[in-house]
Amino acid sequence: TMVVTPNAAAARVDHTYLKRGVYYFNRRVPLDVSRHYKSRRINFSLRTKSVRAARQSVTAITAQLEGYWQHLRLRDAPVPGAHLLRAANDEPADDGTLRFSEATDLYLRLKGQGKAETFHRAAARACRYLTEVADDKPLSQYVRADAAKLRDSLVESGLAGSSVSRLFTTVKSVFNFACMETGLEIKNPFAGLYLDREQGVSARKPIPVLVIKRVQAECVRSDDPLRWAAALLSDTGMRLAEVMGLAISDIHLDCATPFIDLKPHPWRRLKTESSTRKVPLAGAALWAATRICDSASSKYAFPSYIRDGTCLSNSASGALNKWLKKYVPAGCTVHSFRHSMRDRLRAVECPKDIVDQIGGWASISVGEAYGDGYPLEVLSKWVKKACQ
Repeated sequence: TMVVTPNAAAARVDHTYLKRGVYYFNRRVPLDVSRHYKSRRINFSLRTKSVRAARQSVTAITAQLEGYWQHLRLRDAPVPGAHLLRAANDEPADDGTLRFSEATDLYLRLKGQGKAETFHRAAARACRYLTEVADDKPLSQYVRADAAKLRDSLVESGLAGSSVSRLFTTVKSVFNFACMETGLEIKNPFAGLYLDREQGVSARKPIPVLVIKRVQAECVRSDDPLRWAAALLSDTGMRLAEVMGLAISDIHLDCATPFIDLKPHPWRRLKTESSTRKVPLAGAALWAATRICDSASSKYAFPSYIRDGTCLSNSASGALNKWLKKYVPAGCTVHSFRHSMRDRLRAVECPKDIVDQIGGWASISVGEAYGDGYPLEVLSKWVKKACQ
């Protein structure tokens, strides 16, 4: 017998119910795709008693389900000109004649729906690199030598090992997806190839505290949007895309503990589930947030870097790094503020799980996923200490 425990917290998490204090995912299968399922409902344990962890899991599961259901709808939709197709017994098995460029188009058409522009650019870039060195061939004609040729070409071009690895991940994903969709049973020649992720990668350096104070003074002196962004980064440890994609409504100043309610937006996603968080404001970050709100002319915190529904954080990165170069040590970039904040929190002996919650770093411990995390007031206390 199912024992469902009523709880006010459960109402705050869509598509869940509580059973003995544990959250269970529960969602009805849409009628138009129900023929693909044995049951009319999807029901399973989320294995957590935490409202926060349950909400994060539901968000990820819902996105995955919606994407899969859309794929089923597209697959089931009538195809124009279907009467011209050969009968099943007349059509030969897929012989791998689908070229990699066509596989990329298929991948983006089915899997790219609702994805950020960066997803589409990554696939297009991977296709271009591969076809430039190994031609645009049918999938069945690619061999291990083509994979090695692609790797060597990327390394010779000066790409860091981590960038090479990401590009190969995309190539493998396109190849596997196309094979599954077309029923092609061939081994992926790009899988398992040795890649040195550390090749050409230099350690990211934190910015010394004295240098940060000097940069913050320059931000106040210049007092313009890019410097507001730099000041926000300097005393929060947020990622650049997180800052540049803020909405004015994310910034809360009229409260006892000023903070940023960091969450995904249609124009800017967040990197991980743990990136959704409340970020206390102190020091230069509080000054910058106040200036942003006082100067607001649209719903965006940085409207100059939102175009066609997309956050242009790369453009901001180039401009900020160019400006920072004359103030910070060699090897430091705008992302170094994030490394520095972690070091500054360590220096004031801030507990690791609080550090992780402030910066949105994923926690390794299972126990840290239980509960809703530390109150904003506790986070603010440690941020203020680090910003002194």
